[in-house]
Amino acid sequence: MPGRRLDHVDATRPVKQVGVVSTHVLLFFAPASAAVTAGAALTLLHAARDAFFFVSACMLTYTYADAELNRMTVLRRFYRRRFVSVGIPYLCWTLIYYLSTLPEAGYPSTGQALWALPHLLYVGYYHLYFLLVIMQFYLVFPFVLWLLRRTAGHHGLLLAAIVAIQFVLVIAMHWNVLPLGLRGVWAQREAPTYVLYLTGGAIAACHLSQVHDWLCRNARLVVLFTFAAAIAAEVVYYLAQDGVTTVLGAGDDPFQPSVIPFNAGIIACLYLIGVALVGPGRPDWLRAVVRSGSDNAYGVYLAQLVFINALVWLGWEGLTGSVPWPLLCLLSVVIVYLGSFALTSLLARTPLAVPLTGRTWVRLTTRTDDERDKRMDRGSRRQPLRRPVPGGRERVSDTDVRGTEPVRTGLGTPAG
Repeated sequence: MPGRRLDHVDATRPVKQVGVVSTHVLLFFAPASAAVTAGAALTLLHAARDAFFFVSACMLTYTYADAELNRMTVLRRFYRRRFVSVGIPYLCWTLIYYLSTLPEAGYPSTGQALWALPHLLYVGYYHLYFLLVIMQFYLVFPFVLWLLRRTAGHHGLLLAAIVAIQFVLVIAMHWNVLPLGLRGVWAQREAPTYVLYLTGGAIAACHLSQVHDWLCRNARLVVLFTFAAAIAAEVVYYLAQDGVTTVLGAGDDPFQPSVIPFNAGIIACLYLIGVALVGPGRPDWLRAVVRSGSDNAYGVYLAQLVFINALVWLGWEGLTGSVPWPLLCLLSVVIVYLGSFALTSLLARTPLAVPLTGRTWVRLTTRTDDERDKRMDRGSRRQPLRRPVPGGRERVSDTDVRGTEPVRTGLGTPAG
């Protein structure tokens, strides 16, 4: 049975990846003399990671809302698909980054060089910990789905509790109340750290039509709130930099209570950007660009460090002496993003598509106009009995980690 693909949600994916790439570019290429300014930018850019988790959880819940994951056959199919879409790319890219950085790693012994690979698999190579977090969420997803069904009609209270938990958790991290393994660099690899964004995304999936309508009606309010929250987060950042107070935040720490309102606001703004990009009347070329950006966004995320490492090896950061660092970082973002995009598009047209891009293999076949018209006619005759969703279009097959799989109705809501 065909499902629907949410064009406006897909449209947020390349935008999020620009944020992720920008974060890593700043970390690699911003000079030490610009540490304060770069830290201020990173305070806000870290929200791209939370948006990644929110959208992933939202689309996963949206896809499996009606699934009977208490049945072993369904559960096995669920985990098999998740492993193919996330587990295999994680293993493959960890190996690629391990081998590509091995000559420069300088391990003192062969034993330590060999041990580095299982260690990387455990902690995640640099940015790949995103996938470790997502895989942890997959493990508990049947429980999350059960919880959402049990609390149907009370999701507002559930969300309020989750917001409170998130604030308490990051305050405990920021004030060093939690053990070392539950804060700092280790916390970024643990799913509970992102409980608001993972669970919040799942709750939003249960009420996507209502969320869509509210955001579109109150778009100006959402933008103003996000702008105000950004200013507040930056004020807290600079107060900490000047030694006034570090109670609400310090440095460019992404786990601090001061950034939570901004993170929530920017996720809502990303959704509105997606709606605007694919809204009625948009030119075909823009829709094609957005669709291509969405299809390749996961691959851009996976491959970005190939190009960042290449720039490092070429001594790119040395150009800061002759090129203003903001311009150099902007050029770096363009190079890394477009390079990763091109590599993903190429790999997607090879048998390595699934393990290296998370996409199905795009076979280079040619269709006659007649065949294409017949295929479109067949598609237009299908009318699945599903609830209309904002921005949706017919989709014929299951897909991958990008989350655009068959649509289900919301939890606790009867089908129309």
